Amino acid sequence: GGAENAYKHGFAALWQAAGGWAGLALIYFIAPRARKFAQFTIPDLLEARYNQTARILGVIAVLFTYTAITSYQFIGGGDILHLVFPTVISPVFGKYIVAAFVIAFTAIAGMSSVAYMDVVIGLLATVTMILALPFLLHTAGGWSGVVHVLPATHFEVLGDFSLMQGLELLVPTLLLMLGNQAMYQKFFSAKSERDARIAVVGAIVGTVVLETVIVTLAVFGSAIFRGGEVSQHPREILAYTALHGLPALLGAMLMGAVFAKIMSTANNFLFSPATNLVNDVFVRYIAPDASNKRVLIVSRLMVVLLGIWSLYQSLHAESVIKEMLYAYTVYSAALTPVILAAFYSRRVNAAGA
Repeated sequence: GGAENAYKHGFAALWQAAGGWAGLALIYFIAPRARKFAQFTIPDLLEARYNQTARILGVIAVLFTYTAITSYQFIGGGDILHLVFPTVISPVFGKYIVAAFVIAFTAIAGMSSVAYMDVVIGLLATVTMILALPFLLHTAGGWSGVVHVLPATHFEVLGDFSLMQGLELLVPTLLLMLGNQAMYQKFFSAKSERDARIAVVGAIVGTVVLETVIVTLAVFGSAIFRGGEVSQHPREILAYTALHGLPALLGAMLMGAVFAKIMSTANNFLFSPATNLVNDVFVRYIAPDASNKRVLIVSRLMVVLLGIWSLYQSLHAESVIKEMLYAYTVYSAALTPVILAAFYSRRVNAAGA
């Protein structure tokens, strides 16, 4: 999504990334206050602070957000399969293949599929993207070549956005970060408040570097590939650049890293809402005495159903960036305010939440 924006609008795409940086900067001050809720998931927190209705509504908001995020992973994975096998696999057929694999993998492997893949994939993506940057700049004819080819607005703070359009990218991303359950769980794992704050600083540095590299790769790629298929589908720019703009080995590594990260993200965001549904609805209200075997069967069924729903959304999505902002807005409007109120306000009641 960020790469699609960067292809169209240049470095102004960093307005979206800046929302994440601003969110992390605010979490620096929130993390110590939030640590008192370290034993809670977001639905747990909503019930403990408000009531059971808030818990259920929170689960519903997570379902809408996480299945939408999963859906545009299917789009990205389908695009990559199409680029690698253009005469055999269409982008739509690619979505079906990726969805089938992710659903089966998540249902069979469960949490281990999330935990073991993420570290390796994260390192692979980080190293290959940073290595690709100087190669791509050289191919584009250096910085002067990039500037000569692209519109001047690609290098301006707002680019061809209005201030309101910039904020439409920044604010949902900021609010998603402020209410992100996974982010708080990481900081809850720190040994002390001081360690939690150090972790936030590290996260800010890491995301500033990586988000900037992603956007820069897309801008350099847009200078090299102004026409052809990628101009019609700019969300493909990173994979297209890996395939056509880099030395074979590095390009293969970058393509593999992007594809692996897509699969890992789809896996994460499909597993999480399925777990929420099973723990917060099925075990809590429908079958509290269910055996482990029955819970496992229901968990796998939830993964399949949510995966099909995500696939349906991917087949009807116009744009990755639009689908992304839809997902972020649902979460940031429905959950972030009540989560922050739980940390900071004694006056907000269940009806208000």
